[in-house]
Amino acid sequence: MSAVRLYFDADSMQRAVVAGLRARGVDVATALETGATQWSDEEQLDLARSQGRVLFGFNVGHYSRLHTEYTSRNRPHGGIILAPQQRYSVGEQIRRLLSLINVRTAEDMRNRLEFLSNWG
Repeated sequence: MSAVRLYFDADSMQRAVVAGLRARGVDVATALETGATQWSDEEQLDLARSQGRVLFGFNVGHYSRLHTEYTSRNRPHGGIILAPQQRYSVGEQIRRLLSLINVRTAEDMRNRLEFLSNWG
């Protein structure tokens, strides 16, 4: 069972959250680092999957629809974690993400949609 590796899309890549997770040993990549800041949500989700990563994003409506679309077409993705933008502080985002990835493996997250609100 492998650890969850995260990919922060263009909207969710807060430096402090990324730094806090990395300081705790979490493997995190961002849209900025991969040159994907102008890519569509679908392209970013596919990039995350190709890198064996779970996407973290704030675009709840769109990624929820993409998850449903991918599932109905048997199109795989590496997993999606969603949170409403500006709902959680930096510390709360880190705490909730750590709670989730300490319970779920990368295999558990494949084709799965999780909401950060469930990990308080």
